[in-house]
Amino acid sequence: MTTSVIPTFNKTCNAVIQQQEDHSSPYCTLQWRRGQLLVKSPKNLQQPSLAALNTEESLVNCLKNSSVNLVRIDPKLGEAKLKLWAGACWQAKKPIFLHLPAVNKHLKPSNSPSWWLKQLINWIAALVFLPVVIPVILGLVLLIRLYSPGSPFSREWHIGERGKLFQVIKFRTTVAEGKEHQLEVIKYHNRLCDSADDKYTTLLGRWMRKSGLDNLPQLLNVIRGEMSLVGPRCYTLAEALRLTVDEQQQINTPPGMLNLAQVKAESNLLDLDSQVL
Repeated sequence: MTTSVIPTFNKTCNAVIQQQEDHSSPYCTLQWRRGQLLVKSPKNLQQPSLAALNTEESLVNCLKNSSVNLVRIDPKLGEAKLKLWAGACWQAKKPIFLHLPAVNKHLKPSNSPSWWLKQLINWIAALVFLPVVIPVILGLVLLIRLYSPGSPFSREWHIGERGKLFQVIKFRTTVAEGKEHQLEVIKYHNRLCDSADDKYTTLLGRWMRKSGLDNLPQLLNVIRGEMSLVGPRCYTLAEALRLTVDEQQQINTPPGMLNLAQVKAESNLLDLDSQVL
């Protein structure tokens, strides 16, 4: 195993959202082992033995030219650094996973017949639904562009199967303005996305959230194998930093467009209503 200690990245450390929340060490430890790169907080800080990577561009180039084929990152590094590494790995086409003990101890093989069967069912179902909802998707894209100029889609880092980081695709439900304003929108959306008085959410966006139509683009995540139609809750990157051991074990299966717990609750409610009638 090869270990190096490097300074973190000044650009990300100065992010508006994380200035008051991220108090982690200004260094991180890199460990190479069998083609995997583990990024974690240093225990005993030594003199850095690797040249500083001060920009995301240099990190991307480093990952592209390395023999690393998978990155595992310690959630203790904080949300800002996780997003930086996730973005760099995405550009370098390297998969990145959260290093969670409860997940690592219960890894399930992704090449088993049952796993491929579930994936095949999800792919077929998504491909069947996609042509049906394409007119709805195109109509919503047009409405969003007319109602609030800007990209009709938004992307946010979530935690997938075995802790893999991926970007969930959704319809944008908030206003789109300058870069500074977008940072405020992201911060507000992450904390109060279900609030009825969300001042950044458009009227159209509120209606889409209430009806669940903002989740329709996630069919592309299902086709790519990152999600399933029905499964455990899909945690955001911020939520993943505070997961309990029991919640971490749920990550061993792909998250769903429809939350399995909500589906069960609705089915139980329907049973109660039928009994009352």
